[in-house]
Amino acid sequence: MSSSLVETVDIKAPVAVTYALWSDVTQWPKFLSHVRRVDPMDERRFSWQLSLPGADKGFVAELTEVVPQDRIAWKTIEGVHHAGVVTFHRLDDTSSRVALQIEYDPNGFVEHLGALTNLDSVLANYDLGEFQKLAESTAAGDGPRGL
Repeated sequence: MSSSLVETVDIKAPVAVTYALWSDVTQWPKFLSHVRRVDPMDERRFSWQLSLPGADKGFVAELTEVVPQDRIAWKTIEGVHHAGVVTFHRLDDTSSRVALQIEYDPNGFVEHLGALTNLDSVLANYDLGEFQKLAESTAAGDGPRGL
């Protein structure tokens, strides 16, 4: 059984900031609560280490599409089955909308329970909220430098 989720968040930061943060692998553990570590293997592949309720998991994901300031898409090539896309939408000069879509195959009781009870959606919303805080503080000049 495949599961999917689609979540969005409006952010008081321009697309240039939201895209720059999301496209920087070093930022991911700051806003993806279940991500412990992401290591680039080359320009398109990344090794992920996750800590999820009831299990630690690892997988390798590959970027399948990158359109600067528009979209980043990926799929796993090793480990769990997972694919997704994040898109960046300009609302005005100082704000943007980030949309996250993920397709995955839940494995084990905890992942099936998360899919059935929408806990995966709650986690995605939490993570997008953390991303919103990071992007807004960055846009205000309080966040990561060099963006």
